[in-house]
Amino acid sequence: MKESFTDTDILNMLLDPMQKEKGFRLLMKTYGKALYWHIRRIVVSKEDAEDALQEASIKIFRSIGSFRGESKITSWIYRICTNEAIQVLRKKRGFFQSLDSLGPKLVRTLEQETDLPADAVEVVFQKALLSLPAQQRIVFNMRYYDELSYEEIAEITGKKVGALKANYHYAQQKVRKCLQENF
Repeated sequence: MKESFTDTDILNMLLDPMQKEKGFRLLMKTYGKALYWHIRRIVVSKEDAEDALQEASIKIFRSIGSFRGESKITSWIYRICTNEAIQVLRKKRGFFQSLDSLGPKLVRTLEQETDLPADAVEVVFQKALLSLPAQQRIVFNMRYYDELSYEEIAEITGKKVGALKANYHYAQQKVRKCLQENF
């Protein structure tokens, strides 16, 4: 029979020096794939996503003792992963570029990646997402793909729920317009 663990069980293992490694393996087994895709939707490149996830994993493992329990463990790890993904983007931008100006570069990366779906609608959808300002894209991804509530996204990003709702609304409008123009 397969053992089932709750987030609380995993957290307790992570906080126990004798079970920290087991807890970390369980955490990554439970959330690793979702975290990878969360990061990948931000940075686009497979290699960048792998690098960011590795850095985030190290930070999670090393700093779990500082987790204060003021949010869910998932919100805490998503925040770390989001910040690592943003760090990767910051390293890619030019000296005077904003994160929002990276859209065309990320679209080129999307077109070069071989393991992304070849479906034309999906490619247009992804290009539409990459044309969004960084904050709108991150909020859209968390809400649409990760199915997080606005409250969870607020815990992760540190933004107010009202601002997140506005970002998501504007992102939806822009994506919808882009899809209508292309189909």
